[in-house]
Amino acid sequence: MRSRLICSALALTAGLFVSPAMGQTATDANSTSVNKVLASSGAGFNVAAVESLIQRGDSAVSAGNLDQAKKDYDSARTAAKQLLAFYRDLSGAFRGLDARIPREMDAKGRQALSLVAQANLRLAALFRRQNQPEVAVPVLVEVVRLMTPAKPEGQKAYQSLVELGFVDTPFRGGQSTPGS
Repeated sequence: MRSRLICSALALTAGLFVSPAMGQTATDANSTSVNKVLASSGAGFNVAAVESLIQRGDSAVSAGNLDQAKKDYDSARTAAKQLLAFYRDLSGAFRGLDARIPREMDAKGRQALSLVAQANLRLAALFRRQNQPEVAVPVLVEVVRLMTPAKPEGQKAYQSLVELGFVDTPFRGGQSTPGS
């Protein structure tokens, strides 16, 4: 038993010494290509990964698997909110130090915000399809709050609230109505 522990410890130690050397030769071969695990489009923690989750939810809805679609949309919504918060934090941390970084984080934050709205709209549509309009209302209100009624997503969410009967006054997008 003790010899097995010693052999395991030696194997782990040897692995620690060999792996940096192997990683360094791969990096030296292509110095511009860094192993950006979180940047991969399928399984990373980025905008593309959230878009992929939304697409998976869309596919699940098309296949009639509404439970899986709800899970995918919820996951997309959660991941997009986390990305948004992290991008905002990084933007604030670098403000006044390096203008490039806040600009990049703000752009990524806008993308993440749009994805939150998209996931919310799809989730609300799913709740409406399942005859759960009371569950759709808070999700739709969040879209209006995040995107404002001036943006297409906000307008769509508000229109859904009108259709549900939660609000009565239609939004005309800044157009004046007779008698107002």
